Amino acid sequence: MLTNIRIVLVQTYHPGNIGASARAMKTMGLTDLVLVSPRCFPDSEASRLAAGAEDVVDGARVVQTLEEAVSDCVQVVGASARLRSLPLPHFDEPEAMAQELVAHAATDPVALVFGRERFGLTNDEIRCCSHQVSIPANPDYGILNLSQAVQVLAYETFKAWRQRPDSQYRQPRPAEERQPTREQLTHFHEHLGRVMQASGFLTQPHARTEVQLQALFARARPSRKEISLLRGLLRSLEESVKDD
Repeated sequence: MLTNIRIVLVQTYHPGNIGASARAMKTMGLTDLVLVSPRCFPDSEASRLAAGAEDVVDGARVVQTLEEAVSDCVQVVGASARLRSLPLPHFDEPEAMAQELVAHAATDPVALVFGRERFGLTNDEIRCCSHQVSIPANPDYGILNLSQAVQVLAYETFKAWRQRPDSQYRQPRPAEERQPTREQLTHFHEHLGRVMQASGFLTQPHARTEVQLQALFARARPSRKEISLLRGLLRSLEESVKDD
């Protein structure tokens, strides 16, 4: 199950933070590290600060976009110090986030996403996530460095894994009842956008409308079977538009 839990670091500037994050991961049993366009990697500083977790650093995958990093994941939680304009479901407590993440990881890949050292994740990157989580801290000085944030959320995840009710994982849910991957959701939203354009519902690009609909489905959390049903409805509407 822990192998299904992925740590994603977006555009890490200091290679030492990659090594320190890998060390934080390994102490909590996590090994799947993905780096999105790091400034400098591989780098000796990353290996030096891994301090025994060099295998996690050596096994890290480098990709160019966050979409590529999480396309196969059914839940993607973005670590953010503050709420953004996109109204995604938000975990105020890391413990609650970890329990849900571990439950999904029993059958499918999931991801925890961390942004840049200076300004975190952009709004576009938050839109690639299904949820957000914040780490409660001193309101007068709530600053955590990257590896500290990774350590806190990795610890909560490991704790939830240790405390999981074994009976919950003996019979995995059927595939159609599980959450869709981010790739499947992306295809659905692209399909929905095409139908809205073709039907005349959108006569010009309306980014805000599409963002609001994405947030709506993020809160609704349809299953794979429900997404398939909605895709079938969209195909039927497409045929009706063509016939007209």
